[in-house]
Amino acid sequence: MPQAPDLSKYLDAGAQFVAMTRAQARRRAQELVASGQLAQGQVQAFVDDLVSESRRRTDEMLDVVRKEVQRQVQTLGIATKDDLARLEARLAKQAQAAKKSAKKPAKKPTKKSAAKKAASNGARSAKAS
Repeated sequence: MPQAPDLSKYLDAGAQFVAMTRAQARRRAQELVASGQLAQGQVQAFVDDLVSESRRRTDEMLDVVRKEVQRQVQTLGIATKDDLARLEARLAKQAQAAKKSAKKPAKKPTKKSAAKKAASNGARSAKAS
């Protein structure tokens, strides 16, 4: 059976692509200032916008990944935490019911009185004859 590919390296690469630290954004802004494409007074706003957009894209990518994982789990029929919690609750309920029924002592067979035994034995004797 083929083993599932390790997707973590692809997810990490994707996260690095969209996740940008404030330091990285500041370096990009300084590069733009040096090349004359951005004024020094606009650096802070540019950095804030870049970091904000990076966070938004990271959140979007994580949502897409979460939804796909949920879809795949449903497709494969793998039990979820909620499924397991429901099963545990059912088992606990059944265990409680089993405890209650085990606490009740079994009824002992009642002894027949001598008169009933004699009558019963007499009836058997009559049938046998």
